[in-house]
Amino acid sequence: MTSGTDGTATARPTSRDVARAAGVSQAAVSLVMGDKWRGRVAPATAERVRAAAQQLGYRPNLAARNLRLGRTRTALLVVPALTNEFFAGVYTGAARVAARHDFGVVLYPSPDGVGPARDPFPSARAALDGILASSMAADAVTTLRGDDLPLVMLDSDPAGSLGATTVNLDLADGIRQITDHLLGFGHRHFLHLASAVSSWTFDVRAQELAARTARVPGTTIRTVRSALTVEDALAATERALRTSGLTPPTAIVCDDDKLATGAYKAARRMGLRIPDDLSVTGFDDLSLATAIEPELTTVRLPAEEFGGRGMAALIAVLEGRAPETAPLPVTLMVRGSSGPPPRTES
Repeated sequence: MTSGTDGTATARPTSRDVARAAGVSQAAVSLVMGDKWRGRVAPATAERVRAAAQQLGYRPNLAARNLRLGRTRTALLVVPALTNEFFAGVYTGAARVAARHDFGVVLYPSPDGVGPARDPFPSARAALDGILASSMAADAVTTLRGDDLPLVMLDSDPAGSLGATTVNLDLADGIRQITDHLLGFGHRHFLHLASAVSSWTFDVRAQELAARTARVPGTTIRTVRSALTVEDALAATERALRTSGLTPPTAIVCDDDKLATGAYKAARRMGLRIPDDLSVTGFDDLSLATAIEPELTTVRLPAEEFGGRGMAALIAVLEGRAPETAPLPVTLMVRGSSGPPPRTES
């Protein structure tokens, strides 16, 4: 804390404050304040950062600098759930890259990813070099991060991220692939079985589905929301399919493979055949996608590569380098759950 002109305590300015004032990334602030900017940051930008730091009274935290130099060589990976195999893959990839750099990774769950997550240590800043947060709301990791710990957000809105950088999957392209696949079969009436969790990752899917189908005349989308469980998805789908007075969907686009499994069960309870009467698609390509019959058409997400890219980005931030931020490509896995609609649509 510092004192204002009236003697009251004011919050010590952080590198995030400097970055905002100078209109640059936190990584750029780190480079300039660590005198590692030459050849990486334009001289005019470096001068702007120094001016903003001077105006705000910012001084780099020496303890945080020691952390960035790798004093603990430990990163924290925060995930919404330990039971989801996608996050297991993210951890595996992150740990693999970390090991090559003599780092360790501690895995920590924060239910639903909306937090705020509690600090698992007496002081995260004393125990960690940085934080990776996968599929988490930005404010959910604020408590863990404190003022100085470098934060890399995975599967997060780049425009609104509080982290030093973000690493994302190309989710929009995944939805484009699914939608074009179903439109190509002739589907025009869709049910979107959406996650009830409010987060950027699911918002992207909804926005892209709406945008892609809007290009085709006569297309309709109805959205119902469900918790990310098979049981809730079953109930939500059954209610939607039994709603009278609306054009029945011929395809269900699900935000997640678990939701798709619930949709399967609802369809079968109502005597509908997949894909003859109703096509169903998922997202993630979890192991259950090939355990159900017919096997699920879904989007494969490279979880291990994703975790590895995130850890590499964190190490780059710690070392004052620019991280790789291009979205990772995803792959449509066409299987038996998708096919033509049961009748010709007008």
